[in-house]
Amino acid sequence: MVKIFVITYSTYGHINKVAESVVKGLEKTGVEVGRYQIAETLSDEILTKLHAPPKADIPVIDVATLPEADGYLFGFPTRYGTAPAQVKTFFDATGGLWQKNALYGKPIGFFFSTASQHGGQEVTVLSSLPIVAHHGMIYVPLGYPSAHMFDNSEVVGGSAWGSGTVANGDGSRQPTEKELEIAEVQGEKFAAVASKLAA
Repeated sequence: MVKIFVITYSTYGHINKVAESVVKGLEKTGVEVGRYQIAETLSDEILTKLHAPPKADIPVIDVATLPEADGYLFGFPTRYGTAPAQVKTFFDATGGLWQKNALYGKPIGFFFSTASQHGGQEVTVLSSLPIVAHHGMIYVPLGYPSAHMFDNSEVVGGSAWGSGTVANGDGSRQPTEKELEIAEVQGEKFAAVASKLAA
């Protein structure tokens, strides 16, 4: 059975909420899903000052576990148009896998959260692509499979690069039903591609 890892880093929970819909979409196709989070690098003192809630009860991913999956969907918030330091630290630890070509040819996709609708959702993925290239992985963009992506009547996170949400600068906005539906579609579409590649 095809196995997909959904791996997130989430400070305030927005990304984990989107991940639930991504997982739902994946599971609709019958693939096996492994759910993980990236280790926190900030101290409890800093997290308290940031008013961050406790971390979700999700296993922390070890880089040595990555080769067990056939594909990966990573979700994380943007930090000035790029991945957070925690995500970069995780990928920096994959050098041993790179040396062995352990991830070569495996599909990878992304979903994200920003404070504003022009807060770097697309460039966050773009700035992550060198990692994908160095590992020889296959980036699977979302494209435009959902009518919600053409809805200009309200703010809707996500783009051709991947599903997403807009959290507001204070984190007060939660993922909307439209954003969650797009995330579910991403899970379905990604599973279809991963299954073809694994066949």
